[in-house]
Amino acid sequence: MLKISKIITQNVTVANLTGKRHMLTSARLLANVESSSGNSNPDEPIDITNPFQKDPQQCILCKHNIHPHYKNVKLLSQFQSPYTGRIYGRHITGLCKQKQEDVEKAILRAQQFLLMPGYHKDLDFLQDPKLFDPEKPVRPHKY
Repeated sequence: MLKISKIITQNVTVANLTGKRHMLTSARLLANVESSSGNSNPDEPIDITNPFQKDPQQCILCKHNIHPHYKNVKLLSQFQSPYTGRIYGRHITGLCKQKQEDVEKAILRAQQFLLMPGYHKDLDFLQDPKLFDPEKPVRPHKY
């Protein structure tokens, strides 16, 4: 019955639904069902996607396909503490391992080229929107 309804939905057009054309005859429809079924058993289960499956977790940079660069100081300053200038860890930022390493390398390079301060956050970037909350880490500490 499922294959018949599948073929009906494939063969029916808007014109068929409005009554401008005649629908396929049942004999022709059954012939299509028999020819398309082949050797498959109608009692076999149908593969469908799980509607309850959650999307895989992605870090904010992977989700938007952003590659950290040492010249993008505004982005890099979001991963730096405003008071001490330390780089936040993965458990706070929620980044994947590769992007966290890229961010750390880019911050260190920007500090070497004096594009970013080393011991505090630049005052121009204190009012930027937060990508994460440092007070509520994604993964809490062991202790």
